[in-house]
Amino acid sequence: MSVAVPRNPSKTSSGEPFDVVLVGGGLQNALIALALFDRNPHARVALVERSERVGGNHTWSFHSGDVPDGARSFVEPLVVHRWSGYDIAFPNLERRIAEPYATITSERLRAIVERRFHDAPNAVLLTGAEAVRLEPSRVVLGGGRILHARLVVDARGPGAFPNSRRVAFQKFVGLELELNAPQRRNRPLLMDARVEQDDGFHFFYVLPFSERRVLVENTYFSDTSALDVRRLHRGALAYAERVGFDVRGVVREESGVLPLPLAVPGSFSDGSPLVAGYAGGFFHPTTGYSFPVALRLALHVANAPPADRVTSRWARFVSAHRAQFRFAAFLNQLLFTAFEPEDRWNVLERFYRMPDDSIRRFYALETTAGDRLRLLCGRPPRGVKVTAALFGGVSA
Repeated sequence: MSVAVPRNPSKTSSGEPFDVVLVGGGLQNALIALALFDRNPHARVALVERSERVGGNHTWSFHSGDVPDGARSFVEPLVVHRWSGYDIAFPNLERRIAEPYATITSERLRAIVERRFHDAPNAVLLTGAEAVRLEPSRVVLGGGRILHARLVVDARGPGAFPNSRRVAFQKFVGLELELNAPQRRNRPLLMDARVEQDDGFHFFYVLPFSERRVLVENTYFSDTSALDVRRLHRGALAYAERVGFDVRGVVREESGVLPLPLAVPGSFSDGSPLVAGYAGGFFHPTTGYSFPVALRLALHVANAPPADRVTSRWARFVSAHRAQFRFAAFLNQLLFTAFEPEDRWNVLERFYRMPDDSIRRFYALETTAGDRLRLLCGRPPRGVKVTAALFGGVSA
């Protein structure tokens, strides 16, 4: 176990409970910790991560408008790349979206989190530590050490997402590539669906980090969780060659399989331990984007008094999230039951004809009534199975 020791160890060993014990060192708990320190540098916070490093191996992106003014002070240092907008490309539609876009990497997140825990006088970061039991006011670690807390937050990743047959999957392999020659793309390409549609909705995602460094992600929205990493790796390199990237080598590779629920996964956590992140349903069920929802939850935890974090204000917070989640899960039902896998790209192409603001709100899981009407009204996308859509069990 490696430990980032606070400057005054006696304050974390005095027997006084922590304000919050965070189990899991991914994006969700990192944002909670940073929000807590931003509000109160003396907050008593412990973060427990079973691997030797926090942050994992990920790239998180979001629209700049997803960050409220009250969070910019701790979010801005996390950002490693920014763009003024991005492109999308489908067989019948190519478009530029004028919404600023930003990216966070695990490396930057790790550096910021470790520094903040090191500087916080009443905080402790435990890596290489396994939480073997979580209870409402304490966490038991392997070896018997006990951390007492006013609030326990469990955010140990998508592996703990409730098992259900009503789930589809986003699966991907992303390659960060070093190039021999400069490339000319200066905006992200969020979806390039001008590719063979196999195993569901298939597209490539491109982030140009610099003239000689790009991320190419080979992504599927699929009915199955089976991920052939080698095949998707080869596909990403073939795509890079096809669009003109002169690849010198692969600098970094990431992969994942994320659940895309077709229904709300029961009730959201209403107590302590607070189940957060993917396991708690705090993500976008249609896109898989996690940052906007994770940030909202982090601000809720940081801004509420200790006794109120999961009680009176929590009911209103969860009610708003559940309504957004339910609508997005309903859209998943339409996508995965009313269209054949090879036709699903039509749905996304139709979606990207919406106004820029509506697209941003959808990604942030903040759709308005007007946004929902635009999504559902009008001529249906090509390939819809009318009988399945009307009678196949699709319900909001």
